[in-house]
Amino acid sequence: MDIDAVLFDFSGTVFRLEDDRTWADELVGDDGTPFDVAAKAEVLRRMTAPVEQFMTFDAAGQHAWDNRDLDPALHRHAYLEVLRGSGVPDTQAARLYERLIDPLTWTPYRDTGTVLESLAAQGIPIGIVSNIAFDIRPAFDKHGWTDLIGSMTLSYEVGAIKPNPHIFRDATDRLGVAPERVLMIGDSTEADGGATTLGAHFALVEALPTADRPRALIDALAAHGIVMSG
Repeated sequence: MDIDAVLFDFSGTVFRLEDDRTWADELVGDDGTPFDVAAKAEVLRRMTAPVEQFMTFDAAGQHAWDNRDLDPALHRHAYLEVLRGSGVPDTQAARLYERLIDPLTWTPYRDTGTVLESLAAQGIPIGIVSNIAFDIRPAFDKHGWTDLIGSMTLSYEVGAIKPNPHIFRDATDRLGVAPERVLMIGDSTEADGGATTLGAHFALVEALPTADRPRALIDALAAHGIVMSG
């Protein structure tokens, strides 16, 4: 299979917002009862799931949720509502939200660096395509990967949300490649799989904790004929 470029989703694909004791141990309900392990994991899942809606909103909240990845203010409104609806008190909800939108707190998957560096060394262009309402470039800067990324297509900057074909077309146009010769890797068939409407190939990875997913990106590329160099 001939692949000329690779597109990656961000959250749950190349980076993950991990459970952190510095905030999870402080996560308590309004009555002062600490959240148990399962409840903490569910809060984290609700903060990072790509498409699932977890609660019923009022009209303003539903508008914010539906458009959260197009506007930072709507993103904040929507996720604070989700956190409050999950039993997180207001003060903690605000702290958790600030952590969510801080790209420097996100953890790369173990094979992210290997994959980005190997693709770049082989001359295979790389794009990031993310439904997101904050700038994730500092996450790549932190690890010295910025120069490896040929295009950064963020929904709130281009005005389109996956699976809208426009967001994928923006990425392929920036890289100068035909969509049918592109591989999109992501953790959502519904969102990231939208690239197939343009004729692109798609590989699904699971948004597991980084410790539990050491080489899913490497394996996804290998399944499409791209072997890591070095």
